[in-house]
Amino acid sequence: MSEIIKTEAVVLSKMNYGDTSNIVSLFTKDYGKFSAIIKGGRNPKSKMGNAIDPLNYLQLIVYKKDNREIQIISNADLISYYPKIKEDLDKLKYSQAVIELLKKLTVEHEVNVRLFKGVTRILSLFDSSNETAVILFGRFFIFFLKELGYELQLSHCAVCGRTNLLEEDLSYNYEIGIFCSKCRENQFESYFINSELFNYLICLKNSKKIEKPNIIIAEKAIVFMERFLSYHIPDFKGIQAIQLFK
Repeated sequence: MSEIIKTEAVVLSKMNYGDTSNIVSLFTKDYGKFSAIIKGGRNPKSKMGNAIDPLNYLQLIVYKKDNREIQIISNADLISYYPKIKEDLDKLKYSQAVIELLKKLTVEHEVNVRLFKGVTRILSLFDSSNETAVILFGRFFIFFLKELGYELQLSHCAVCGRTNLLEEDLSYNYEIGIFCSKCRENQFESYFINSELFNYLICLKNSKKIEKPNIIIAEKAIVFMERFLSYHIPDFKGIQAIQLFK
C-alpha cells in the first residue's frame, strides 16, 4: 500500500545516487528514521536538492510505500538551515555528534516525537544560544540516553540510598548506578566521579544553569556518558565526530 505523507524531518546524511539523484537519511517527526531518494537532486536548478542537506530542518511530502526500502521525496520546504552552526567549528562538531547518535543508535521507522523535538531544539540552541556548545551537547546527550532507555542513576547511592551526594567523591557502576564515598570502598567501580563532575552532571540532568563552566569537566562528562553507553551497547565505539574535529 502506498500513500502520500507530510512530515517534518532533520537530514542526517546525503549521498549521490546514479547520475542525477541523491539518497538521504532522514529522522522524521511522525515516521522515525528512513531513507529516501531525491530524483534529479544533483541538478543545480533543483530546489529540493539544494534544500535537503545534512542538518537542515524541513517540511517534506513523501510518496511512501511500506514494502519499499527507499521512499520518494516529492517536495521539500526549508524550515531552518541553522546558518550559525555552519560558521562555527565547535557548534558544527557537536551538531554532527547529535546527528551521529541518531544515525547509529535509533531504530529504523521507530517513532519518537519527544526525541525529534529534542533534536530540533538542540540544533536551534546551537544556532542561537550563547551557552558553550560542549555544554549544550552534554544536555542533549543525557536526554538522549534517557530516551534510549539508559537513564543515568544519579539521585541516590545505590547501596545505602543516601541522596545528599554533592560534596564528595563518588563511584559509578554502569549496571547499578552511583555509590557514595562510604559505600564505594566495597563496590566494583566502572568510573570514578569526583564532586565537580557529579555536580556538573546533576546540572545537565536537571537543566540547571551552569554559572562558571569548566570545559575540561564538560568534556569529561561526555567521555563518561560515551563509556556508559558503550557498556550497554558494545557495538558503540564512541562519537567519531568529536574525535575528527580534535
